[in-house]
Amino acid sequence: MSTESAGRSIRCLVAKVGLDGHDRGAHVIARAFRDAGFEVIYSGLHNAPEEIVQAAVQEDVDVLGISILSGAHNTLVPKIMAGLEEYGAADDTLVLVGGVIPDEDRSKLEDAGVSAIFGPGTSIEETVGFVRENAPER
Repeated sequence: MSTESAGRSIRCLVAKVGLDGHDRGAHVIARAFRDAGFEVIYSGLHNAPEEIVQAAVQEDVDVLGISILSGAHNTLVPKIMAGLEEYGAADDTLVLVGGVIPDEDRSKLEDAGVSAIFGPGTSIEETVGFVRENAPER
């Protein structure tokens, strides 16, 4: 039984980390999640990994979507994953990464605990469907 079938909306944090100032994609996915019936929180720009972890834990989100285009994904995303682990939230949070992630870096992020990576051209329907199928049960 997914979170949605249990009668509760899927709660998502769409987050921008680091100095990346491009947030059009984050806005698009936040709106798409909202239109799909998810409860959405958007972090805004220029957050430290620790701020993203704090927001995810305090908001008790089911899904953390990290939008990153700066090329710092191998540095910033593992820090977020380590923070979620430190707070005991890693197993209860579906972590997604969106952005331009080179193929050679994908396995590192997945090994760190990222559930899926969505690059340019991924359809909204695919992303929403993945969240519906994989959001953790509460």
